[in-house]
Amino acid sequence: MISGKDKGKTGKIIQVLKNNETNQHFVVVEGVNMRKKHLRAAKSEKGRTIELAAPMHISNVMLIDPESQKPTRVGFKKEGEKKQRIAKISGATIV
Repeated sequence: MISGKDKGKTGKIIQVLKNNETNQHFVVVEGVNMRKKHLRAAKSEKGRTIELAAPMHISNVMLIDPESQKPTRVGFKKEGEKKQRIAKISGATIV
């Protein structure tokens, strides 16, 4: 995360969402931007509160450089017929 209440936290991207009406993209990151959801009691179980990772705008996240472990922009490099993503900070290939 590069902004918001969880700035500086890292996690794995679980899901990418797209809003077709506004053409905006959102991501759900594991363990970041957690929200509480209250579930009503069903016949066989009690009511409870669970924590879920809420979606956030894609502009609030960046990839982590594999060498320096810092947020980095992404560039592209062509080697022969293959196009690879590279980290702008160190030039390392991003898998």
